[in-house]
Amino acid sequence: MKYDLKKDRKDLYAPTTHDFTRVTVPPMTYLAIDGHGDPNTSRAYADAVSALYASGYAVKFAFRARTGDDVVVGPLEGLWSSDDPSSFTARRKDAWDWTMLIPLPPAVTDADIRAGLETAARKKPELPIGRVSAVTIDEGVSLQILHVGSYDAEAPTLHRLHAELMPAQGLTFNGPHHEIYLSDPRRVAPEKLKTILRQPVREIE
Repeated sequence: MKYDLKKDRKDLYAPTTHDFTRVTVPPMTYLAIDGHGDPNTSRAYADAVSALYASGYAVKFAFRARTGDDVVVGPLEGLWSSDDPSSFTARRKDAWDWTMLIPLPPAVTDADIRAGLETAARKKPELPIGRVSAVTIDEGVSLQILHVGSYDAEAPTLHRLHAELMPAQGLTFNGPHHEIYLSDPRRVAPEKLKTILRQPVREIE
């Protein structure tokens, strides 16, 4: 048996490119690591992502050793926030706070996570594995769309979401901006990158 989040939860990981759709995201557990600054130039960001992947694969192997089943390591995801929300549409990346994530399937246990993190820290002492932790995030009702193109080309779509669609539906922010990276930027041209843009929302009181 193999669990593949992108195939098993297409409602969450296969949105349309045509317009934002409303989904209800259940509580999900992730491996997570926090940081701040421009992801394009920050060594801390690169090290954080490497630590996250090393941890994700170590948890996968711990789960397989315990159960005999397998999991596909989920896509890299990111929560992005800033004291000034306009820094996203203006692409002022040095003002961004980030939490990078790898989602875990429900069958993974706390023991699998502990064993995986211990193994990753032992095998990759040069990486900040000690900053990786498991978190459960409950986003609930969210608006999301599949963006095809470079990360810097997201700004008009996000501006329309924030300035037009959410006000028109009486909605406001209910959590940080969430991105899910379906493409590997090392292997895919910028104009062909596929990224899910997700925004948790709630009704304005």
